[in-house]
Amino acid sequence: MKIPIWVLFNFVVITPAFVLGIGAEKLDQSQRTERISGSAGDVLEDDPVGRLKVFVYELPSKYNKKILQKDQRCLTHMFAAEIFMHRFLLSSPVRTLNPEEADWFYTPVYSTCDLTPNGLPLPFKSPRMMRSAIQLISSNWPYWNRSEGADHFFVVPHDFGACFHYQEEKAIERGILPLLQRATLVQTFGQRNHVCLKEGSITIPPYAPPQKMQAHLIPPDTPRSIFVYFRGLFYDVGNDPEGGYYARGARASVWENFKDNPLFDISTEHPTTYYEDMQRAVFCLCPLGWAPWSPRLVEGVIFGCIPVIIADDIVLPFADAIPWEEIGVFVAEKDVPNLDTILTSIPPEVILRKQRLLANPSMKQAMLFPQPAQPGDAFHQILNGLARKLPHGKGTYLKPGEKILNWTAGPVGDLKPW
Repeated sequence: MKIPIWVLFNFVVITPAFVLGIGAEKLDQSQRTERISGSAGDVLEDDPVGRLKVFVYELPSKYNKKILQKDQRCLTHMFAAEIFMHRFLLSSPVRTLNPEEADWFYTPVYSTCDLTPNGLPLPFKSPRMMRSAIQLISSNWPYWNRSEGADHFFVVPHDFGACFHYQEEKAIERGILPLLQRATLVQTFGQRNHVCLKEGSITIPPYAPPQKMQAHLIPPDTPRSIFVYFRGLFYDVGNDPEGGYYARGARASVWENFKDNPLFDISTEHPTTYYEDMQRAVFCLCPLGWAPWSPRLVEGVIFGCIPVIIADDIVLPFADAIPWEEIGVFVAEKDVPNLDTILTSIPPEVILRKQRLLANPSMKQAMLFPQPAQPGDAFHQILNGLARKLPHGKGTYLKPGEKILNWTAGPVGDLKPW
């Protein structure tokens, strides 16, 4: 393989110099950035305030706060958007205390805050928990019954969203919880033509702790001396002992083809310098695992490392606002053996433009759930997505006596009381 001279000697490119805790708008103005052209740039900078009103149901604390009290790790894992979205809405100017004037209704259920000792969420109680919450709001307020949830939204950040299972085959078998079939789902999972992504869902980034990333910033003039970077599993022997099922073999192919390639800094070890290393890299691999998404997408954007997305048919966060084709590189799973050729063939001017777009503060802000919230952040992008669905269509509200949802549908285990 012929390696271009610029690859060998010109890794020095745009690097991040923003203050995450204060807000990405503090980006060093001396750096060259580029605004997204056209309607996407306008969408990214939309302000949802004044365009919608949200009523937040007050549920018993057993659905949210008490669950969190039992395990504070839920605040830092990649599914934590459900918690921070709840906190954001409680003090957001879009919140209304009058349900009669609400455009949307939000039910705060922390369905992923049931963690193993290793910090992995167990989704097995989630369907019963969600059914219980819906039964509660439908019994105590009239708003669910008039639409059977069509003007309600739920945050469901599990691996496969409201299918509530971490293994794809079983998630597909389960399907989306029947009672959520008419609701708008806000979820990290996104894959075209998949039973766990229904039309009208809002795909969001996974949670990545802004303060933690801020603590690992390095000087903005640090050269990007790593060409391709990845840290993570290549095989999941415990759950896929025969290999080939995990990541549909894509991660295994990365390791088998490039473990000895000097352009590829890849390993299963997760060093303490992980965030620093990403800031020294040109490309960061973002392959699918059990699900097509991962926090690497967020980390790549935040640290200006061009995401190399290896996940066929993935639906990416806020795709109507973030031009993923322009800031990332898409590699088909079958083409992983050619990854070195694909990446070294990209012209320098294309690399530099992608990095200028990644350096745009609006791009970074849209991927974060900061505390407190900032204009243009992921919270506001979710609200923008909801606002763009207004006004509700004629099919939203049911005729008197009309019923669409089947309350007894789904696996027998889901029907047990929670």
